[in-house]
Amino acid sequence: MSPPATPLTAPGTVPPGCIITRWQAALDHLPLVAILRGLTPDEAVPIGQALAAAGFRLIEVPLNSPQPFVSIARLRQALPSEVLVGAGTVRRADELQVLASTGAELAVSPHADLTLVRMACALGLVSVPGVLTPTEALAALDAGAHALKLFPAELMPPVGVQALRAVLPPTTPLLPVGSVTPERMAVYRQVGAAGFGLGSALYAPGRSVAEVTERAAAFVAAWRKPPA
Repeated sequence: MSPPATPLTAPGTVPPGCIITRWQAALDHLPLVAILRGLTPDEAVPIGQALAAAGFRLIEVPLNSPQPFVSIARLRQALPSEVLVGAGTVRRADELQVLASTGAELAVSPHADLTLVRMACALGLVSVPGVLTPTEALAALDAGAHALKLFPAELMPPVGVQALRAVLPPTTPLLPVGSVTPERMAVYRQVGAAGFGLGSALYAPGRSVAEVTERAAAFVAAWRKPPA
């Protein structure tokens, strides 16, 4: 049985307080990150509202999307505080500065740049760098990363995830990203994945709100399905 829906606060009301508390609450509710690569500002609010209604609490707009900071700002203004919004494909310090000015919360990178990790934390952002090896993972955690994006997950089979999980602190959220589908989630969860980043299997440019809603429901159902 699915847990009861969590009431949402009014859009645009982001209360002060510890970002880590809000981050942990989002993970506890549904640790799936919607990666909206290619999203346009005009699509941002209807797509974001559909995802929030489906249960998503973590939304990322990669910075190689059209006018990404406009989309991020619109999402942050339109969505309730339980939904954390941020940028993906963050590669430069100036991007973090602009991101923080939008009121966003998440800074996700495809790589483990320790300078960006430290700067994101200093700006009050949740830092989620991309890693693939124990060296990258442990260095990122030492720099202050709040979670690890395992990317590209296609290069790390479940047995590799299990080996990496064994050397990480047990509370580290490890989120595989790359070719994740509802059908592939269970095997990664069995070896220690704490959640996932969802890309084109959830959203792609031009996909309708109705189709994104349908795909979102499939991912939510797969996550909430009792383990075999």
